[in-house]
Amino acid sequence: MSSKPLRLIGEDAGDIAPVSAALQDAIARMGDLTFEARARRFTAVFSRYRWEASRGQGERVRSALQVGSVLSVKAMRLRKGAPDAFVSLLSLAFEPSGEAENPAGTLVLTFAGGGALRLEVECVDLVLADVSAPWKASARPDHGADDDAGAPA
Repeated sequence: MSSKPLRLIGEDAGDIAPVSAALQDAIARMGDLTFEARARRFTAVFSRYRWEASRGQGERVRSALQVGSVLSVKAMRLRKGAPDAFVSLLSLAFEPSGEAENPAGTLVLTFAGGGALRLEVECVDLVLADVSAPWKASARPDHGADDDAGAPA
């Protein structure tokens, strides 16, 4: 198992899928999702399941996602007033503006339980980086039909 830290850069819509795959089942506290309007920057700190190194029970690692060129952030069905509430990320997707030659669009973070964050961006400008040493996960994420998708692993 490799313990080399993951570092990914996203500069266009085609770069979103690998970042989404790396972040699938990542867990964050609501207080660790921040938008700095003046700096036009969104930052999230996750406990990421290391799918790329998973064998057996697997590992988690602290990872930071930083998105630049953010114009606005809209939260849907998330407990914004509860900084210690946990969310489990299902996917990251990019919805282009629809205008040819315009790199703007919406970056959508979809969470278990139906919550989402919609980041209006001028362009795809993101970095995902592991920021800690990995540790043994308490369980491997399971997407069975009867699981509690919001439970941390």
